[in-house]
Amino acid sequence: MKGFIDDANYFVGLLDEGTNLGDVIDNYVNEHTLTGKKAFFVGDLGKIVKKHSQWQNVVAQIKPFYTVKCNSTPAVLEILAALGTGFACSSKTEMALVQELGVSPENIIYISPCKQVSQIKYAAKVGVNIMTCDSEVELKKIARNHPNAKVLLHIATEDNTGDEEGNMKFGATLKNCRHILECAKELDVQIIGVKFHVSSACKESQVYVHALSDARCVFDMAGEFGFTMNILDIGGGFTGTEFQLEEVNRVISPLLDVYFPEGSGIKIISEPGSYYVSSAFTLAVNIIAKKVVESDKFSSGVEKTGSDEPAFVYYMNDGVYGSFASKLSEDLNTIPEKYKDDEPLFTSSLWGPSCDELDHIVEKCLLPELNVGDWLIFDNMGADSLHEPSAFNDCQRPAIYFMMSFSDWYEMQDAGITSDTMKNFFFVPSCIQLSKEDSFSTEA
Repeated sequence: MKGFIDDANYFVGLLDEGTNLGDVIDNYVNEHTLTGKKAFFVGDLGKIVKKHSQWQNVVAQIKPFYTVKCNSTPAVLEILAALGTGFACSSKTEMALVQELGVSPENIIYISPCKQVSQIKYAAKVGVNIMTCDSEVELKKIARNHPNAKVLLHIATEDNTGDEEGNMKFGATLKNCRHILECAKELDVQIIGVKFHVSSACKESQVYVHALSDARCVFDMAGEFGFTMNILDIGGGFTGTEFQLEEVNRVISPLLDVYFPEGSGIKIISEPGSYYVSSAFTLAVNIIAKKVVESDKFSSGVEKTGSDEPAFVYYMNDGVYGSFASKLSEDLNTIPEKYKDDEPLFTSSLWGPSCDELDHIVEKCLLPELNVGDWLIFDNMGADSLHEPSAFNDCQRPAIYFMMSFSDWYEMQDAGITSDTMKNFFFVPSCIQLSKEDSFSTEA
């Protein structure tokens, strides 16, 4: 079964009752063991459908604009477009991707904080008018190159996560907002709303309290300049758990009722990314090299299994120049598991294939002893992992195999999404590759 990012059609294996993700991974581990042991992804598109249903159940009043850079796999974009989400794009390429799926410009926001002039002009050409801005410099670029732009003023939040050193902060302060509004008036640029963003690493719900209060202040400030404000964008930062979504909703709902009540004409939107895709993708990698070292060579952090026991350093066939690129800027949020094994655990360290000092995937963890050719499974790999790999060390893009349970497919059909809606999808039973002539009907 095919399954690459640039395929014109996406083959999706429909799973029979009793068949699960583990069975699919079994199938492709066996296949790749025989054909070259390359890394691969398994994408459960049904999980994206479930995440959307969860969103509709918990925060139906907030329209999601999916952050495309999080995972721009065409299959993901098409299924989200069919579900009716909007899209938050950071580049010309991303805008083109979603427009090729028939998404209207009104459902696209250009969110790059540092926009290239050529890309502003492209947005103007294709009718993508809504964009964010947090400085006078950006505003002047927009004014010169996009006469129909409708701007969301991006305000800063008190997002003190304790890990800000070295990170760039975007967003205008309240003091600067007044100056930007004055400039917008002089430049004849429409300001139509406010955006803020709270990082998923932030654990303080009070950040939303302050952010919404500041947003209301900017709405009032903009009214003084004669701007008609009608959009509030509460950004991303949604981890994907129902608990976190419910907690955020518990905090913001009463504040939205006070500051932006229903009937006020204010549209509430957000920019979830990893929320939709993180749990939907699993990555399988192969061990290509191994070293035995003394356990005291490892720094503290993982409980030792015994003073005389060895520790192991493993090298995998994927790393930070491929699917683990996000590891360069943030901690890995998944624990590797050895494929189908239950043995004594040893202190272990995992590296990518490049032999570069940056290509350190897991500093320390507990794993059974592995051998060259063994497989490791990483869950929750759908966010920031499916970009075009670097040419460094001849990294190759892993295959992606899509699946969905029949129950999830029926749920999609109940929502009005059929095989006619999903123009590029080709559904096959139980991950068995069929020719198009041999395929079965997916109509209800």
